[in-house]
Amino acid sequence: MPRGTRARKVRRLKLEGKNAIVTGSTKGIGYGFANALAREGANVAVVSRNGDDCERVAGELAQKYGVKAIACPADLTHIEQIECLVEVALGSFGKLDILVNNAGSAITKRAEEITERDWDRVLGLDLKAVFFCAQAAGKAMIEQKSGKIINIASMLGLVADKQVLPYCVAKGGVLQMTRALALEWAKHNIQVNAICPGYVVTPMNEAELNDERIGGRILKKVPMRRFGRVEDMTEACVFLASEGSGYMTGQQIVIDGGWISE
Repeated sequence: MPRGTRARKVRRLKLEGKNAIVTGSTKGIGYGFANALAREGANVAVVSRNGDDCERVAGELAQKYGVKAIACPADLTHIEQIECLVEVALGSFGKLDILVNNAGSAITKRAEEITERDWDRVLGLDLKAVFFCAQAAGKAMIEQKSGKIINIASMLGLVADKQVLPYCVAKGGVLQMTRALALEWAKHNIQVNAICPGYVVTPMNEAELNDERIGGRILKKVPMRRFGRVEDMTEACVFLASEGSGYMTGQQIVIDGGWISE
């Protein structure tokens, strides 16, 4: 190299040219996942019920990272809409490399007060939809003989907490589903893994977690004595979406500040 010139260091993007679907990606942790994948070069299909929100976030990703980002509004409790969004993503990208199964919901109620409607709403989105999203994406991945499926479970799939029974059941089911799919699809070079977040501060729960009574009770159980941040979750997602996790399947990464270790 001639004297006086300085080599320009170019960061290698871990996911350049990859194509991803991220469900529930217009807010909170899902928004963080979508940004992290796009930052590493992945094209992203943005999914939520609200079409305007999907368009807004897709536009942000394209502008910030120079990737292709598309809006795919869908109600994931309807299987035909799941199938449609995967078709749209494939039609736009040509191939599907990554699915981040993030969309979910929860209710806070005593067990004796939970209604059938409550049960169906949480299990429908947090468990049933997760499977059918994985199935729809998995069919495409089986044909191409490769793929990464990342299911967003929870530490509450491993340990229980009070007044969130349907959520605990659903997330425990997601972890078993992750293991079962990993076994079935390993022969197709598809890796299926899960992330188990602890309590993470997002705009939706910030007021609740900042409440001294509620947040204080939770923090007493966290050895690190702080809540999780969205950025605490995103690097695990990038790792599981990248070739760095190519020999890893059927596993769970717990990011909870040490909660389940106590």
